[in-house]
Amino acid sequence: MKKKVLIIEDENDLRFFIARALKEEGFEVIEAFDGEEGMEKAKKEKPDLILLDLLLPGISGYEVLTRIKKDPELEMIPVLILSNLGQQEEIERGLKLGAIDYLIKANFTLDEIVDRIKKILYSPK
Repeated sequence: MKKKVLIIEDENDLRFFIARALKEEGFEVIEAFDGEEGMEKAKKEKPDLILLDLLLPGISGYEVLTRIKKDPELEMIPVLILSNLGQQEEIERGLKLGAIDYLIKANFTLDEIVDRIKKILYSPK
């Protein structure tokens, strides 16, 4: 069965390229433009992993992460933050709120992002 990844990212180009790269690797991809849509799709689709931007229109990625981790139906879904925010405090806040990892956009290629997702989803727990 295909693993399902929800991408919550407001940059259309970046979301498109990540989605395409994941589909090429055999993932089912769901896309959301902002936090509200991301929450709706997370509840409806129950993805295997959520790739989450922090700077989103409407509710922030931090708020989305907080809501996911407080929802008994969603709390077990690993959330991988992909953000331009690279300050240590921001990284620590994201991890403290329950993200499994934190990637800074500028520091990772598309292939590295896909590899990290595969590692999270396919590594033995």
